[in-house]
Amino acid sequence: MCYNLKQKKRLGEELMKKATLCYIRRAAASGYEYLMLYRNKKKEDPNEGKWIGVGGKFEPGETPDECMLREVKEETGLSPDSYHFCGVIHFFSDQWEDEDMYLYRAEIASDASVSAEAADAFALCEEGELRWIPEQALMDLPMWEGDRLFLKPLIEGADSINMTLQYEGDKLVHFNSLL
Repeated sequence: MCYNLKQKKRLGEELMKKATLCYIRRAAASGYEYLMLYRNKKKEDPNEGKWIGVGGKFEPGETPDECMLREVKEETGLSPDSYHFCGVIHFFSDQWEDEDMYLYRAEIASDASVSAEAADAFALCEEGELRWIPEQALMDLPMWEGDRLFLKPLIEGADSINMTLQYEGDKLVHFNSLL
């Protein structure tokens, strides 16, 4: 069944996939670095060719925190030392499944990437290529247009980031920030 945006909003939760998205940072010699995922391994991936944070879909009965921690561990082998729930990004698309993305910022110790478990997870990540990116280079990466709108306040330490993003194909046609 095909719904327009107004119908989707009226139906709400019934059509919204729930997922988490976590931006993990660590201290480096030149400031902070963020662990980013370059999506280049899955077929028919809406994120193909883009850099994103780490995360994924909720499993039945999971809370947002449980989902984020599980996804971070599965995809990276890392366990955050601390994390902060920043808010929800409502993503609507004419091409892809609509979703509520529960947005997180996390911290890990600067030496965490040297653990054997993390090194194995980095090498075996089925989602794409994991790489530590200097904070000052993040906005130069190929990413969703709307990601730049929430990533900037996330990096700046905003406690609450809530917005709605509406896409036609890869083009952002509407956004509403509820900061």
